[in-house]
Amino acid sequence: MAKKIIFMGTPMFAVPILKSLYQNGFPINLVYTQPPQKSHRGQKINKSPVQGISETLNIDFRAPQSLKDNDEEYEFLKRINADLAIVVAYGQIIPKEFLTLTKKGFINIHASLLPKWRGAAPIQRSIMSLDKETGITIMKINEELDSGPISNKYKINLDQNLNAYEVSEKLSLLAAEKILDNVDDILDGKSSFINQDHSKATYAKKIMKSEGLIDWNEDALKIIGKINGLYPSPGAFFNFNGQRYKILKAEIGKGIGVNGEVVSNDLEVACANNKSIKILEIQREGKRVQKIGEFMLGSQIKKGSSLLNV
Repeated sequence: MAKKIIFMGTPMFAVPILKSLYQNGFPINLVYTQPPQKSHRGQKINKSPVQGISETLNIDFRAPQSLKDNDEEYEFLKRINADLAIVVAYGQIIPKEFLTLTKKGFINIHASLLPKWRGAAPIQRSIMSLDKETGITIMKINEELDSGPISNKYKINLDQNLNAYEVSEKLSLLAAEKILDNVDDILDGKSSFINQDHSKATYAKKIMKSEGLIDWNEDALKIIGKINGLYPSPGAFFNFNGQRYKILKAEIGKGIGVNGEVVSNDLEVACANNKSIKILEIQREGKRVQKIGEFMLGSQIKKGSSLLNV
C-alpha cells in the first residue's frame, strides 16, 4: 500500500522543503497552511508561500483558521489515515489529539540546534546573540513547545555578516536536502529519537518591533547582530530629529568618538569600547532604501551629530 504524507507549513522557509519532497517522489497527499491574510491597507489578499507552491504543484491544501477544538479537521485528517506528518513553521500549535492521527507521528523541522532556541524566532535570536553556529533539528512533536525527542541535527557556521534572511535561506536549503533520508528512515522504522536535555533549553521569544531600537552604548558587534538579526523585518532603527531611520546593512568601522556620535561623513557611528559601526544601507521612514553615499548627499545627519536620545 502506498504511503501517505501530510505537510504543514506556511512561510517561504517551508517552500524548498515541500518542493524537495514532491520532486523526489514522496507522496504528499495533503498540505495544511495558514489562511490568506489581508495586506495592511486591506486592498489585497495575500496567500501564504506554501499555498502558492501547493497550487503550482497541484497538491490539495487546507487552510483552517485554527485546529483547536476543530472537530471537522480532526475527522478529515483521521479519515486520511496518513503515515507521517511533516511540520515546518506552520504557525499553529498542533493540538494533542491530532498527534495520534498518523502512524509515525508528527515530525518538525526546527531552525535551531535544540534544545537551544525553542520557540518562534530561533534564527533572529541566534544572530542577535552572536552565536557561532546554528542549524536545523529534526524532532518528533509532543505537547510541549519544541521539546520532543530528536532524531538528527545539522549545523552551519554563523558568519557575523549574514542576516536573518540569508541564514533562513541557507537553513531551508539544508533542510530540503536532509529531510529526504530522514523521511525514508522514519517510514522504514530505522530512525531513533533521543530525548532532549531540557536543563539546557533556551527560548526564542517572538520579536517585538520595539526591540529594533539601537542602543549606541552597546558594543559594535551587538549592534551589528541586531541589524542582521532583525533584517528584513521589523528592522533595527534609530531616531533623529523626529524621524525613524532603519539600518539594513552595516559593518564594523574604525572610528572613535563619544557613543552615538557620527564620526565620519559616511555615517560611521561610535559605540561602546572605542568601536564604531559603518552604515552601508539605510531607509528613512516612508522612503526607499538607499546606499549610504546617495543617502548622505541630502541628509541632515552630518559628522559631529549625536544619535543618542534624539
